[in-house]
Amino acid sequence: MRLFAAIACSLLPLAAQTPADRSVVVIGYDGLSARGLSMAKAPHIAALRAAGASTMHARAVLPTVSSPNWASMIMGAIPSQHGVTSNDWQPDAFTIAPACRGIAALFPTIFGVLRDQQPAVHIAIFHEWDGFARLVEPATPDWMEHGKDAADTVSRAVAYLGTHRPAPLFIHLDRVDDALHHKGHLTPPYMQAITEVDGLTGRVLDALDRNGMRGQTVILLTADHGGAGKKHGGESMGELEIPWIISGAGIRQGVELQTPVNTFDTAATIAHILGLTPPPCWIGSVLAEAFE
Repeated sequence: MRLFAAIACSLLPLAAQTPADRSVVVIGYDGLSARGLSMAKAPHIAALRAAGASTMHARAVLPTVSSPNWASMIMGAIPSQHGVTSNDWQPDAFTIAPACRGIAALFPTIFGVLRDQQPAVHIAIFHEWDGFARLVEPATPDWMEHGKDAADTVSRAVAYLGTHRPAPLFIHLDRVDDALHHKGHLTPPYMQAITEVDGLTGRVLDALDRNGMRGQTVILLTADHGGAGKKHGGESMGELEIPWIISGAGIRQGVELQTPVNTFDTAATIAHILGLTPPPCWIGSVLAEAFE
């Protein structure tokens, strides 16, 4: 359903394009640790990694729980700045006020910055975890849907791609985190969940091929946090290290990133691809090493 009120260098190949020439598809896997992905059978993700630039040593922010990390990913900053410090955070109930405010009196997300600077762009978000929606400025996406599970979330996104060409498409999948909490990090069910979301990733890639978007699209795969046992939120490397993979138009191939990568660099990098000027309160960096 359409939501109205609820929901460092210059790179010439990209600069020469207009916003209509390029798109970004982000698939975020809740609970996917870098170690887990490196051990899993995930051929679609592996192919994107081989054809792009990546690291298995990107870092989440502390605390290693969902809301602060999804917020940091799309807000280009850390919890002490954007104010999303726990899963209890709500737009009207928080302990730390945002250091700056965007178009909806919230800390600016990549979606809000895009809407403000390129009002005609088409923004679509599909999320399995219902808590993701509250992190986005109300009425900013042209389309936002909550799927009942990972497969349903991807089915909705794929159906949408049959008739639309969103400039940014953001897909959140919770399947791996669910396996983490019920069966444990790196257990066979956890590894199987990674294989399942890899297959769903393949469905998204097929849909991009069918609607002719693949050639001008940058695909970015990452996660919010990893795990330890049946939980996350602590300070272990298994919880902190996440994959960060970027592939597609204008991206170098087969590159292992040497630049330190933090989840809050994601928003700045997307902004660069889409020709946006980041807000002064963002601290993330454009990962220039990834680009041709």
